[in-house]
Order: sequence, then structure tokens, then C-alpha cells
Amino acid sequence: MERLVKRSFSSLPAPQSSHQKNMKIEPQHVVSLTYDLYVDQENGEEGLVESATQEQPLTFIYGAGQMLPKFEEHLNGLSTGDPYEFRLTAEDAYGEYDNEAVASLPKEMFGSEEIPTVGAMLPLQDNDGNRLQGQVVSIAEDAVLVDLNHPMAGQALHFKGEILNVRPANEEELSHGHAHGEDGHSGH
Repeated sequence: MERLVKRSFSSLPAPQSSHQKNMKIEPQHVVSLTYDLYVDQENGEEGLVESATQEQPLTFIYGAGQMLPKFEEHLNGLSTGDPYEFRLTAEDAYGEYDNEAVASLPKEMFGSEEIPTVGAMLPLQDNDGNRLQGQVVSIAEDAVLVDLNHPMAGQALHFKGEILNVRPANEEELSHGHAHGEDGHSGH
């Protein structure tokens, strides 16, 4: 028995960290990152509009169509710990503002529900079944005017952040089409 207790464990492999130091961002890999998103304000200065932190990172499957294509393009080949900073033109982000994407919805379509207030976001569906969000911009006597543009349409985006983790997506994540958290085990 004494022989077992004195046995050396130095030949055992070191435990693997969930953070893959040398793994590079490529398709079918889960990426967790921080970011600060800046846009130009009316005064001409950049203002912070959104952040993802180390405590609540943005986690996604790279190449799965969840992110803006040019956003992913700028991250390609980066590894855990790498900082990044880049700008996307409005065209490469959410597109230019489209005046034709403002719709007048008859008040009758709300039925017995309360008419939404200016600024409210409405979940809508187009004739093809695609889901979209519209923001109420004004209320007329017989209609509700809804802007279907993305809230950041027409704006250039400036991202700064750090890659926190890169790992291969597991089978379940690939079949579901989304990441199950930074470690691959977080529930839905």
C-alpha cells in the first residue's frame, strides 16, 4: 500500500483549461469576446452605445450567419487574448437608412389592444413570415407610423474589444445553430 501512496503523478497530463490559448478564430468555432461599440453622436464626437463585458461576453458560432459578415471578417484568425479595434461603414453594418422602410399601420390592426406609444418596439412579421422589429415613430388619427430600419441603420460602427475564448463548437451547438455559452454547457 505504501508504494501506491508514494507513486509520482508527474507523468499525468496537466488539466486542460477551457480557454484555448493558441486556437484561432475560424468557421465552426465558438468565440467569446468583449466589445465596446461607438457611433458618431449629433455633436460629431463618438459615443459609447453598447458593451459586452468579461462577465457577460458576446458568445457566438463564427461563420454561422449570426453576426454581421464584415464584423466576422475583422475577427478572422485572432486568438484568445488578442485585442481588436476596427470600424464598419454603414453599408457594411446595418445598411443606409431607407426612407421606404417606414410603414403606416392602420389602428384597426391593433384591435382591442392598446395603441403602442411613440418609441415602443413592435414585433412584426412580413408577408413571407420573416420576423422583424419596428419602432413606433408617430401616431396619427387613424394610423401608427413604424420605422422598420435597424436602429443603427445609416451609422458607421467602431468596435474595440478583446477575444476571451476560442474553442471548437460541439455537435449539439452546430445542430442547434448557436453557442451554448462560453464553455459549451450553458442551457438555453
